[in-house]
Amino acid sequence: MGLRFSDVCIDAHDARTLAAWWSQVLGWPAEDTDDGDVALRAPEGAGPDWLFLAVPDDKVVKNRIHFDLTPDDQHAEVQRLTALGARHVDIGQGDESWVVLADPEGNEFCILAAGE
Repeated sequence: MGLRFSDVCIDAHDARTLAAWWSQVLGWPAEDTDDGDVALRAPEGAGPDWLFLAVPDDKVVKNRIHFDLTPDDQHAEVQRLTALGARHVDIGQGDESWVVLADPEGNEFCILAAGE
């Protein structure tokens, strides 16, 4: 049996706006799907595509799954993402080497230090 990890599906109150934000973050192109969702197409070898699905409700609790992103320069990347609209969040992580941010809809993700 063959199995391929093809998509990470992300619920969004405003799928188009959130996909556009993540498109800026990742530098991946966004495209509308036939189903009315928005897909970010991962470059070859960069992992699965991200599929943004419109849902009527807002996010209200901490994510059960999140993304860890490793930049070349953690400080510069945190600055860039907060300038794009990410915000720092405290999920009880304490004093760690990674930085926890949230996207415009409140989805938490981590910016790791280079080499982690």
